Amino acid sequence: MNRQSIPLLSPAIGTHREQLVSFHFGPQNSGQKIYIQASLHADETPAMLTTVLLKRRLLELEKAGALNAEIVLVPVANPVGLGQYVLGQFLGRFDLGSGKNFNRHFLQLTKLVARAKETLGADVDENRRLVRELIAAELAEQKPLTEFESLQLAMLKLSRDVDVVIDLHCSLEAAMHVYTSEAAWPEFEPLSRYLGAQASLLATNSGGEAFDETHSLLWWQLQQEMPADKPVLTGAIAVTVECRGQRDVSYEVAQQDADALVEYLVWRKAIRGDAKPLPELLTPSHAARRQRTVLRAREWHSDSSREDWRDDSRGSAALRYRRSVGRRNHDDFEQYRRRPVHAPRNPLVTSGAPLGHVTGAKAFRTGVLLGA
Repeated sequence: MNRQSIPLLSPAIGTHREQLVSFHFGPQNSGQKIYIQASLHADETPAMLTTVLLKRRLLELEKAGALNAEIVLVPVANPVGLGQYVLGQFLGRFDLGSGKNFNRHFLQLTKLVARAKETLGADVDENRRLVRELIAAELAEQKPLTEFESLQLAMLKLSRDVDVVIDLHCSLEAAMHVYTSEAAWPEFEPLSRYLGAQASLLATNSGGEAFDETHSLLWWQLQQEMPADKPVLTGAIAVTVECRGQRDVSYEVAQQDADALVEYLVWRKAIRGDAKPLPELLTPSHAARRQRTVLRAREWHSDSSREDWRDDSRGSAALRYRRSVGRRNHDDFEQYRRRPVHAPRNPLVTSGAPLGHVTGAKAFRTGVLLGA
């Protein structure tokens, strides 16, 4: 294992931030490089624990000579957000200095397509190498002005030449689910199976310029815009894994997820050995026509579970949440929430507040799909 660190800008005179630390396993120049990071939203701790346990396993596998690929592991992808401990609470989703979401509006390499049209030739393998050189060159031109910008740039430099990006997150309350693109789904379907994902959401461009799509969308755009005599194959695929909810933190669950990642790496032949048989895909495929998003989820019958709302505030905007005792139909209803509406943690929400999303066989939304 090789430990590396990238310094970040200090936000003020006399301060120093912990550097972005990465752990590098396996042989370099092996033909496959995989990047795994956790907790870009720094308060999403289930993902962080998963990578801690995954690191232990990778150390064992490397010692046994079982690694075929270079694997870059970043257990703490956001030391800036991890330092935002305010009034007893971690505030790791947004940068307190700017209000920006740590996983939005990553640098878009706007000059790269024009440069690629001038540089690339007819050899697809050489073109992939040249594109990665162009990526490195454009990143080297950037001059971050803030700690937030330096963190995002450091992550892009660290992952600029990888083949696979696995970005581990969690929601506030959610079942295990994954996000990826339509083009990458065949490569990540086994991961969804090993993880036991309850939903797999597919979109070429979700909007928001998140970390995962900053990698995959660039290669897709090149494929759309390059002339036929300058072919470009996919150079990087990316997936975001939502490791359930923020309170789903335990060694047992984290070990289960770390083991699933190892099995996926065996399936990719990044680790030597025979991959375990693929488990059942819990989210059968559903294609949505004329929409940009494909939702893969288990069928939900609207009468199997319900939520009742009651206004006890005599005209104010507040709504009190009450969960009815409804029966799930064969556990086929899963929710994704961004607000802690389940009692007793925080049973109060404001009028019009978004409470969560329900996945299903039909795609209801297009355009920008990511919220704040």
